Amino acid sequence: MLTQSQKQEFYRNGFLKVAGAVPQLMVDAARQAINHSIGSIGKHQADEEKYLAPAFCNELKENPVLTDLFNRTPVMQVAEALMGTDNVLPCSGAQIALRFPLQLGSEATKPGGHLDGLGSGSNSMAKGVYRRGFTIFAVVYLSDVPDENFGNFTVWPKSHSFFEDYFKKEGYQVLANGMPRLDLPCEAVQVTGEAGDLIVAHHQSAHCGGPNISPDVRYAAIARLRHVECAENEYEAYTDIWREFPAVRQVMV
Repeated sequence: MLTQSQKQEFYRNGFLKVAGAVPQLMVDAARQAINHSIGSIGKHQADEEKYLAPAFCNELKENPVLTDLFNRTPVMQVAEALMGTDNVLPCSGAQIALRFPLQLGSEATKPGGHLDGLGSGSNSMAKGVYRRGFTIFAVVYLSDVPDENFGNFTVWPKSHSFFEDYFKKEGYQVLANGMPRLDLPCEAVQVTGEAGDLIVAHHQSAHCGGPNISPDVRYAAIARLRHVECAENEYEAYTDIWREFPAVRQVMV
C-alpha cells in the first residue's frame, strides 16, 4: 500500500499524506451527518467531572458513518503498511475536528504545536496527567483545504525524533509539567489537500489545527489508531519511537 520511499518519508518527517484514501461517497455521508448534528443538536455542554469542554457532534464519535472512514477504507491498509499486518486495532471512535473561520478581517496567527495525551483539564484529562494512548494519528479531510490558513492540520517535521532524544535526556516524566516549550528543528507545515485525503502522523509529532481565515469551515475526522501492543508498551514508546512500527524499521537508514 505504501512504497519504500513513502515509508522513508514517514520515518524522516513523522508524517505522510496519502491522496484520495477515502471515497467521496463516504466523505459526503460523514459531512452530512456532521452538518445535521450541528444544525439540530448544536454544541454539547461541558462536563467538568469528566474534564470535557463544550463540543459538537459527541453523539457521532462511535457512529459507523465516522468509524467506517478508517475501518472500511484503505486507511487501515496504510496503517498496517507502517505497523505491520494484523497489528492495528480497529477504530472504535473518531474525533470530529471542525475549524471555524476567524472573525472577518482577522489575521492568521502563528500556529503553536502540542503533543497529545497531556491533561489540560478540558480534554478529558486532569492537569498534570499524561498518557501515551495511541500509535498514529489518521486525519481524513472531509473538505478541501487548498491553501495555508484554511484550518490545516499542521505538523512540525522531525519533531517525533527530536522529542525521543529529549525524553532520553530529561525523562518523559517532564510531561507532568505540560507541553515542553522548546525550539523545534523544523518550521511547521500546514498540510493542504482535498476531501478524502489522508494524513498519517507519528504519535510523538508536534501538531495543531492551523488558523482558518477562509470563508468556510474546515471539516476533518481524526482517529488515533493503536498497535495491538500499545497498552503493553505504554510509556516506553516515548523513548523507543519505532517499537510499534516493524514495517518502518525495515527501511530505516
